[in-house]
Amino acid sequence: MTTQLTQLPPAMPEHVPETAFGIWFLRTPTWTLHVLERAIKDLERLIPARRASYPVVADVGCGWGRSLKKLHERFAPQRLIGMDIDPDMIRAAQAEVDGEGVRAEFIQCSSSQMTLEDNSVDLLFCHQTFHHLIEQEEAIREFYRVLKPGGILLFAESTKRYIHSWIIRLLFRHPMEVQKTAEEYLALVRSAGFQVAPESVSYPYLWWSREDLGIMERVFGIKPPAVREETLINLVAVKPAA
Repeated sequence: MTTQLTQLPPAMPEHVPETAFGIWFLRTPTWTLHVLERAIKDLERLIPARRASYPVVADVGCGWGRSLKKLHERFAPQRLIGMDIDPDMIRAAQAEVDGEGVRAEFIQCSSSQMTLEDNSVDLLFCHQTFHHLIEQEEAIREFYRVLKPGGILLFAESTKRYIHSWIIRLLFRHPMEVQKTAEEYLALVRSAGFQVAPESVSYPYLWWSREDLGIMERVFGIKPPAVREETLINLVAVKPAA
C-alpha cells in the first residue's frame, strides 16, 4: 500500500531527544507487547459509547509506527495519520506501515503546533509521548483544537514518580522540570476543556513501571503497597459536543 508524506520545515525543538538506548528499546518486543499493547487494551475498555469506526484517527508521536496497524485494526479509520517531530521516525514509521500493508499519511510537526485543521480528527492517540514534551499546556490545547466535537483523546502516560526514578534517569532522557503526577495530568487534560469521567481513568501498576521492575512481587511474592504514588495514568477524554 502507498502512503502519503507531508514534509514540513523542522519545528523549533519542543522536546528532549531520546537516548540511543531509548530509541532502540522502542523497537523491541517488550515495548510492543508489554507497553504499547497493554496500554491500547486498557484504553479501549475506558472508551464511553465506543463506536465501531472512527473516520479520522491520528497518532501524536508515532515513533517507529508500531501503533498504527493496531489503531487501524481496532478503530477502522478511513484516514490514518502518524505525526512526529523527528524526520527519521517519520521515515521509519512509513516503512513500518508499508510493510504491514496499511495505508497511512505522515506529518512532521510539533505537538504544540500541529498542522491539522480545527475539528478534523475523531480519535487522537497519545501514548508515552507527553512526558517528552516541554510545551505541555500548548500541546493539550492543540489536541483539543484538532478533535471534532464529540471526538476522543486516548492518553497514556508515565508520571513524575516513574520518570524521576533512578533506572529511568539512568537509561533515558526527559525534560525533568515539566513532569507531572497522575492527578496533575488529569487536571491538565480537563483544564483544556476535555471531559473525563471517573470511569474513564485507569492507574495500572505494571512491572516495568516500578523501580525494582516488579522483582519483589514476581520473585519474592511481596505485594506493592495499596497506597502509593502512581507511576502510570491511562485516560479517555471527550471533547464536548457542540
